[in-house]
Amino acid sequence: MRNFLKNSRTILGMNARNLEFIRPNNLKKSKKIADNKLLSKKLLDSGGMPVPHLIAKVSSYDSLSQFDWETLPNSFVLKPNMGFGGGGILVVYAKKKNRNDAWIKADGSIVTIEDIKAHIQNILEGSFSLSSTPDVAFFEERLKLHKTFKPYTYKGVPDIRIIVFNKVPVMAMLRLPTKESDGKANLQLGGIGVGIDLASGVTTTAVYGKQAKTIEYIPGTKLLLSGIKIPYWNDILSLCVRAQACSGLGYLGADIAIDRERGPVFLELNARPGLSIQIANQAGLKERLERVKGLKIKSSERGIRVGMNLFGGEVEEEVEGISGKKVIGSSETIQLIGKNGKSVTVEAKIDTGADSTSIDSEVAKQLGFEHVLIEFDQKVNGRNIIEETTRQEREKIFLEIKDLADTILVKSSHGSSYRPMIRVEIEMDGIRIPAKVSVIRRKHMRYPVIIGKKNLRKFLVDINKR
Repeated sequence: MRNFLKNSRTILGMNARNLEFIRPNNLKKSKKIADNKLLSKKLLDSGGMPVPHLIAKVSSYDSLSQFDWETLPNSFVLKPNMGFGGGGILVVYAKKKNRNDAWIKADGSIVTIEDIKAHIQNILEGSFSLSSTPDVAFFEERLKLHKTFKPYTYKGVPDIRIIVFNKVPVMAMLRLPTKESDGKANLQLGGIGVGIDLASGVTTTAVYGKQAKTIEYIPGTKLLLSGIKIPYWNDILSLCVRAQACSGLGYLGADIAIDRERGPVFLELNARPGLSIQIANQAGLKERLERVKGLKIKSSERGIRVGMNLFGGEVEEEVEGISGKKVIGSSETIQLIGKNGKSVTVEAKIDTGADSTSIDSEVAKQLGFEHVLIEFDQKVNGRNIIEETTRQEREKIFLEIKDLADTILVKSSHGSSYRPMIRVEIEMDGIRIPAKVSVIRRKHMRYPVIIGKKNLRKFLVDINKR
């Protein structure tokens, strides 16, 4: 009964959206462009927008019989021109060793020339087209996975869907391929959809598969799906608004992937994007569309600002509620607590690239560790211990320094000297953390403290927040 009601609401939502927004704003000519992948690819390319490189197309049985298979690269994607819902897409990852007639798919299985021929025949017969009419097959480049998404993705390349209406981005979703979806970024095939906060480009809530089950982690892992920062976010929004103007679609669903080398690249345009995006965002699409209907938007920049202001900015509360972690920025005002309750309030740099936390020697003195630093300096006596002492001398110095209260020996980032490490407490955004921090002279640096990733386990870092 629950699924019936859910499906009924979805159908009603689609009908209402079709009547109120798609039909009046998407003219027949524009819908034909969106439904034709090759035509929309040509349109976007002529408008200076990035699309995957076209390798070849097969439009008839004659061209299939004459096709030169040696022109295909080691990896590629085969698509039906009029396909929908991810159906009919074949992704090939590598050439089979010692074979000229076979490639390897996402699941490791082999696909031969004969298999590809049969698949193209199905495309030509219209097995995957919108109205089961004869279609065209085409090969295009396979995009390379961006490093941001590598931990979250099975085999394929994720994509980002943006709904644009009246030049305003109104909703966004990251779609992640899974093993169940055979490496394709499609929820109907078993992929993952993750809502995106429009203002920050940071992921929020996530749903899994055709049933849109709410999840927090990548299935079978402890990889949290909220808090992922989408690269090139402002560029992606700008491209989608430009694509709406270029295509003539007043209501557009744009699918963009991020290539490792090229950055954002359009995959396709949708005149009738599905409604799973609102489930991933846990927000109604119709309400957002109503809010921007009739607005006078003169430029894409203005449209993006309107979208960010109206439908973004709540990500921090959502992410904190889902993950149980505080969202902090690239710099934070923190309090350090040292010996006998002595404390110092300073501005700290949040550096996920640093392994551990380091503080300025003057700050350490204010925290009650002056005697420790003086004794450490006396023992080391300004020497480069690694290069200027024998092994026996190093062992002696090590034991002497190790006995100092609250101090242990650590290597510097250069690997050629030692510096003391003291025990303090760090209070940041209301959370207090016991920490071992190394002491170094940072007097002439902008921040007297760097917080490394060992002390950031209770936080999520938004690099755009300060």
